[in-house]
Amino acid sequence: MSHLLTSRVTGPVLTPDQDGFADEIAPHNRAVVHAPDVAVGAASTQDVAETVRWAAEQGVPVHVLATGHGATTPVTSGVLLTTRRLGGVDVDPDARVATIGAGARWSDVVPAADAHGLTPIAGSSANVGVAGYLLGGGLGPVARSHGYSSDLLESVTVVTGTGEVVEASADEHPDLFWALRGGKVGLGVVTQVRLRLVEMPELYAGTLFFGAEHIEPAVRGWLAWTSTADPATTTSAAIVRFPPLEAIPPFLRGRTVLLLRVARPGDEAAGKAAAAPLRALAPAFLDTVGVLPAARAGEIHNDPGQPGPGWVRGMLLDRADDALASTWLGLVGADASTPFMAAELRHVAGATGVDVPDGSAVSGRGSAFVVSVASGNPSRFAELPAAADAVVEALAPWASTEVNPNFAGTGSAVWTPETADRLAQVRRTYDPAGVFG
Repeated sequence: MSHLLTSRVTGPVLTPDQDGFADEIAPHNRAVVHAPDVAVGAASTQDVAETVRWAAEQGVPVHVLATGHGATTPVTSGVLLTTRRLGGVDVDPDARVATIGAGARWSDVVPAADAHGLTPIAGSSANVGVAGYLLGGGLGPVARSHGYSSDLLESVTVVTGTGEVVEASADEHPDLFWALRGGKVGLGVVTQVRLRLVEMPELYAGTLFFGAEHIEPAVRGWLAWTSTADPATTTSAAIVRFPPLEAIPPFLRGRTVLLLRVARPGDEAAGKAAAAPLRALAPAFLDTVGVLPAARAGEIHNDPGQPGPGWVRGMLLDRADDALASTWLGLVGADASTPFMAAELRHVAGATGVDVPDGSAVSGRGSAFVVSVASGNPSRFAELPAAADAVVEALAPWASTEVNPNFAGTGSAVWTPETADRLAQVRRTYDPAGVFG
């Protein structure tokens, strides 16, 4: 039946026996292998609409793949609709708004905005796709000062479950717009977003590297410091076990280290004052914290850009104390036996706790920390689910009741009961036949 779809779209329509099928459906996370019945590479919003209508007629589900960073579960049937061809970034410097195609990554948006002295409130990785990131809310390296990235959405172009193309904003389809700001899945296929940009000439930002012998005092001291942290300063602490591979810089190869990441918009003097207590936690063997142009914010976390296998699980915490530090260090500290290559705590709160005037479906407004445990070593993937369950159980006394979809990984996203009920109603309204898998 897929040949009937070929006549309705301009982009490629591929079945498993055709050349290019595997490349078309490959996500960024190569640990996930999709196997849909048919793949459609949308070349336009109209292609998306025709694909959704065809799928509804055939009674088959539609799954969406943009850059594939959030891929955790294989698609095994139906249509896999890829939106990577829907790129393009257009900046209106007077309105300070960027119009961004669904296939664009932050690495496309940042230089386009920077050319006008503006910047998006982007994610920690410049390689992540804009649309999927925003649909989950979006917590980046300046979350405490600027909140969730989806708070800056102006409008979204969406193809609904009936194949209708709508513009969702505070004025048009406000219920759908509310849901798209954090509701993540099952709401339609986003083909374009319009996002407010900000002026942020520079940051005081970078990473403090602590050796294994200093991880415990640095983690304990950092968690204590967060209770009185400058609201403009966002930090995260990642315990990383670097493999002994030649691709790793020699000074990190085979070592267990703590990466304490710091980001504060503003001038150097204020940044130095905010970072001084962190520099005093323990001797750092490398200190890259300093003046950084906002356009280079991706260097703070320096996430890998190439596709590869990955496994991640996350949760949110309401609070932290020294007992949490002891539990965390026992689970993933320098002396712990763990299959995780990286274990991170991100301090958020601040502006993330303030919702937009019309409200949003963002999960985790009241949380103070994000927990992530991850690995890129497939030989240990079988150990990870049980190890992650142990982390979730051990951190239960501090855990939030919500789990943000962008950080859930192999776990489940969780909204408040009220938000979950409202999201379900919006999905029924805009996808009455349940087309979106």
